[in-house]
Amino acid sequence: MRDDSDILAPLLDGIFEEPLWATFLDRLRRRTRADYVALTFRPPGMPLNAVIHLYAGEPSPPPVSQHYHNHLYERDPLPYYQLREGRVYALHELLRFGEPEHDTFYRELLIPSGMITMRMMRVMEPSGVNAWLTLSRKKGDFKPSDGASIGAIAPYLRGALRTFVALERERFNASVAAEAIRRLDFGWLTLSSSGHVLDADAHGTHLLAHSNILRRSATGQLSARSKQLERKIAAAVRALAADPSTRPRAIVLSRDPWLDMLLIPTHKRSISAKPDPAVIAYIHGDRWSSADRCEQLAELFGLLPSESRLALALTRGMTIAEAACELGLTVETARNYSKKIYAKTGARGQPDLVRFVLRSVLTIA
Repeated sequence: MRDDSDILAPLLDGIFEEPLWATFLDRLRRRTRADYVALTFRPPGMPLNAVIHLYAGEPSPPPVSQHYHNHLYERDPLPYYQLREGRVYALHELLRFGEPEHDTFYRELLIPSGMITMRMMRVMEPSGVNAWLTLSRKKGDFKPSDGASIGAIAPYLRGALRTFVALERERFNASVAAEAIRRLDFGWLTLSSSGHVLDADAHGTHLLAHSNILRRSATGQLSARSKQLERKIAAAVRALAADPSTRPRAIVLSRDPWLDMLLIPTHKRSISAKPDPAVIAYIHGDRWSSADRCEQLAELFGLLPSESRLALALTRGMTIAEAACELGLTVETARNYSKKIYAKTGARGQPDLVRFVLRSVLTIA
């Protein structure tokens, strides 16, 4: 029995290669003595001439390839979707020689591309993505053993394609979620029980590198610009690591620009070489200064400058008394302003005001 591990291993690992499946395609080309091997797949909904095309060997000359993509693809007679899944087809089973359309395709694309003899196989993964494995030679036909080798690959190729499609779907979903989180100015860090930074997303990494509020020390410890704030964070991390049932801890890191942190214990475990984190730190910042945010609130709700400053303070969790002190107002004046704010925004109180602002376009501005 022939050992196919030299082909199957890179087929399974190929989803992590760049370009995808490069080793698999090259080894299959060498195994079958093909001049050209291609893996082509088209996710549902993509135009006929918009496919993912991977290959090893000599591709079609650029003018021939351009001719196909510009014009010939519309008259491509190959019965791609009619091929029985997992069966290997020879060229004479794909083209009906003697018919003008088929002869034109053979003459204008296949012959100039050196695809004189060919083998093709279609596989389809469960979500409906099809892939075609194509091998061609300039001279001499393939042996029956070559066709058998190609056919034996089918279940493994189907499995690899299924994994790739699932990973791509998750990557896309993750990129959409990451963009939403980025627009909300959220980032995260994972911390050990001793407060060492284990991992971070792009926003968290940027914050550690460029912020003067938080940074990663030379020993990997999460440190803050003030010792008081650093001690507060360290105490919260120790408490959460020691007792995961402890409620999450919220810490205001900066008021202008606004930056706060939510520390929560984690029970998640990952399969990786990195130590498992004890605490996740979600960091929420604001790309805009308080003055900018006040202007945006004023424009959105029709507030006066003095009202927008109070509204911003209230949406950041301050009480009327705390906001009055922060803004240099009397508590009575702050109360009068708050009534006008609620009337203009339609809020029935501070919790309503917070919800209105969080649900507005300001959160992704």
